[in-house]
Amino acid sequence: MRLALCLLFVPVLAAAQADKIPWTKGPTRGALGVEATVSVPAGCLFTGPDGVKTFLEATQNIPGGNERGVVMCQLNEQGNPWFVLFSYDESGYVRDDEGSSLDADAILASVRSGTEAANRERKRRGWGTMAVDGWTTAPFYDKATNNLTWAITAHDDSGGRTVNHSVRLLGRGGVMHADLVTDPSQLAALVPTFNGMIAGFTYTPGFKYAEWRSGDKVAAYGLTALVAGGAGVALVKSGLLAKFWKLIVIGIAAVAGFIKRLWARITGRGNEMQAQ
Repeated sequence: MRLALCLLFVPVLAAAQADKIPWTKGPTRGALGVEATVSVPAGCLFTGPDGVKTFLEATQNIPGGNERGVVMCQLNEQGNPWFVLFSYDESGYVRDDEGSSLDADAILASVRSGTEAANRERKRRGWGTMAVDGWTTAPFYDKATNNLTWAITAHDDSGGRTVNHSVRLLGRGGVMHADLVTDPSQLAALVPTFNGMIAGFTYTPGFKYAEWRSGDKVAAYGLTALVAGGAGVALVKSGLLAKFWKLIVIGIAAVAGFIKRLWARITGRGNEMQAQ
């Protein structure tokens, strides 16, 4: 199906899907499965595992099955709504010895390779394709918090641009992924709010990075793979590239417009939303 024809039906189909999503208003704590919780700011909305799959499908993103929740907010009445997707990879304990030696150029090349692989699936579904522009923030690791952070910009085949500002929060048995998705013009203003949200993230006792003990499962990859989805051909052959790398999209105009209408639709019917 041609992209233009596909996008014609996005608002109607997506609206029907979106009405099934259970939202909770902030301020509250959102349960991200059994592994963690996150602080949801006032004025924002949260849906957990029951709603996140529907949210992704409604916004033309491919669910991976390990999503734990979405926080959706709006900077101001004039700004576009933005969201943070949380997902958890039960990979095991990721060693952080690469923290001081991340090769941003090599990682970017692998990210582009992973995006090309994801585009094949997007085409199969009749969705638009994506291309990576480059780093907004090169990858860096904070050993004090065990958080790995970066930001990357991309564009779709209609010219729409998006940015993913991402944090990987290392835990005892895996990694929580937190991806802020917005348009590039809003990123600088949103980062303080996003950072505050991440500061309010807490692993459940038993899942914390510092609680790792000898004998626990150790991941077969390190920090580089968390950013890049792996290093090249070996991971493509093993299937790990598809597992790790996913560029979240709101760049396509029809989908971005849907996000804005979805926000207005939900916040305009507050009596139907779940209370804190």
